[in-house]
Amino acid sequence: GAPLALLDYQEVTFWDKICEVFDWADKNVTSTMFSCWAAHAALYHHYGLNRHLRKEKLSGVYQHNTIDKKEPLTRGFESKFNVPHSRFGYIDREDYLSIPALRILAESESAGVYVVASENKQQVYLTGHPEYDASTLHEEYCRDITAGLKPSVPKNYYANDDVDSEPESTWRSHGSLLFTNWLNYYVYQITPYQLDADNIKAIHPGETRGK
Repeated sequence: GAPLALLDYQEVTFWDKICEVFDWADKNVTSTMFSCWAAHAALYHHYGLNRHLRKEKLSGVYQHNTIDKKEPLTRGFESKFNVPHSRFGYIDREDYLSIPALRILAESESAGVYVVASENKQQVYLTGHPEYDASTLHEEYCRDITAGLKPSVPKNYYANDDVDSEPESTWRSHGSLLFTNWLNYYVYQITPYQLDADNIKAIHPGETRGK
């Protein structure tokens, strides 16, 4: 929730600390999911991918395409589905494609790349907000108006763009499925465990397997 959108990463006071968290997760966690600003920050830290900034904030609900229906992370998704976005930053599609270790799994003609995962499933990057409640974009819009920022009305969100109408969620089922798939296929099923008579211990990526 901190106002980081327009700051260079090195200007963020806790940048060194969050990089420590990124590196710790890389060595100790089976799979990590990064969302919105954290996704761009981790992509910069791990792969040197620089984000660009829009002049106007991308805000609204956008239609996305599933690229590979056999991919476990997006298994069960419709070929087209909605996701809320609320951000200034973006990374060019060509930049993602320049990294062999990354795969684009879902994207939007209007909002750009949405889901990216590393080939080893250890990192998942989301540029949107599948976790948002129906009212979250409305609350952000009202907050920005109160702050005198003159935001644009979130696209494809209010009925007939009437900000006095009650917005409805059209994305929660896909959001829930995304998180369920991630926990099942990217965490639970591939986390190795060391079994003995007294306990079950998860072996993290940085540890030696098969002791």
